[in-house]
Amino acid sequence: MRKFVRWVGRLLATLAVAAAVLLGLVYWRSGALLSQRIALNEAALAIPADADAVARGEHLAVTRGCTDCHEHDLGGKVLVDAAPIGRIAAPNLTRGRGGIGARLDAVALERAVRHGVDASGRPLLYMPSVDFAGLADSDTADLIAYVRALPPVDRDIPAATAGPLMRTLFVLGKAPLVDALRIDHAAAHPTSMAADASSAYGGYLAHACSGCHGEHFSGGPVPGAPPGFPSAANITPDPSSGIGNWSKVDFYTAMRTGKRPDGRTLDTFMPWRAFATMTDTELDALWSFLHAQPARAAGGH
Repeated sequence: MRKFVRWVGRLLATLAVAAAVLLGLVYWRSGALLSQRIALNEAALAIPADADAVARGEHLAVTRGCTDCHEHDLGGKVLVDAAPIGRIAAPNLTRGRGGIGARLDAVALERAVRHGVDASGRPLLYMPSVDFAGLADSDTADLIAYVRALPPVDRDIPAATAGPLMRTLFVLGKAPLVDALRIDHAAAHPTSMAADASSAYGGYLAHACSGCHGEHFSGGPVPGAPPGFPSAANITPDPSSGIGNWSKVDFYTAMRTGKRPDGRTLDTFMPWRAFATMTDTELDALWSFLHAQPARAAGGH
């Protein structure tokens, strides 16, 4: 019996050492990736300051999901704080106490939004810039105009951190811990986009949906989402698992009220309240784009 106990003890000790070594390698590799500096050589955007631009920027902040993470006043919010995962936190973007607005110029804000890097060029944790990499110059400028016009909010938000689980998934390519490493930073940005009911404009808007619903909009598990996070729905025209049997009225009702055609309420992780503020033209464009996509089975992402 004693020999067996000693054998079990040695086995556990060996496994503990192996786990420590693997974890060390994970932290070394993830640290090397996270400490990279990405060089950008873009001309600074001209930032308007008129009321119309600020109002347009506020509309973008709501409908593109900025307020979902950074809170309705963009004063920041901690979304997840769990030891194995780390801390998923969106900073206070205002000039109030604890905010970073006072030290971010227009160039730094543009780089954070469209490139996912901080002022020094290092990747930002959890910033979903893949969704915003294609944002037009005019929309980006209006969004920055709104951020710069925000009233100060006094709120201290702790820095985002990556725990062992997120770092392991990141190293294995299973979690997009930093979007900056997935963006083509040399790609040209459109100067502006015509806001009409076309499928082309719908595709421009829907790019912000791809982070959850996938490249092909067929849904499935959200990459890098914490445990318990629901899978994204299939929003292709597939008649069995997607929105192929939805009418345009059904689509409007879901986006405006959160109610599906079968009477069920959309999961609260789906930011339909933000999309409810979209204009009719924007919803028409989204509808046109989604119904022009190939029908795919759910979960294909």
